Amino acid sequence: MESGPAIFAGAVFALFGAGLLAWTGTRLRRREPVALGVSRVASAVSASVAGTLALALGGYCLTRL
Repeated sequence: MESGPAIFAGAVFALFGAGLLAWTGTRLRRREPVALGVSRVASAVSASVAGTLALALGGYCLTRL
C-alpha cells in the first residue's frame, strides 16, 4: 500500500534531477547563462548540486520499496 507513493515520489525526483542536469549541461555547452543576473559559475554549480541531490533522492526513494 505504501509503495505507490514511494514509486511516484522517486520517479518525480529522478525525472526532475535528470532534467535539471540535462538542461544545465545544455545551457553550459551553448555558453548561455543558467540563471539571469547571477554569476555563471555560481548558477551552474547550484543547479548541478540541486539536480544531483534530486537524482540521488529519487534513487533513494526507489530503493526503499
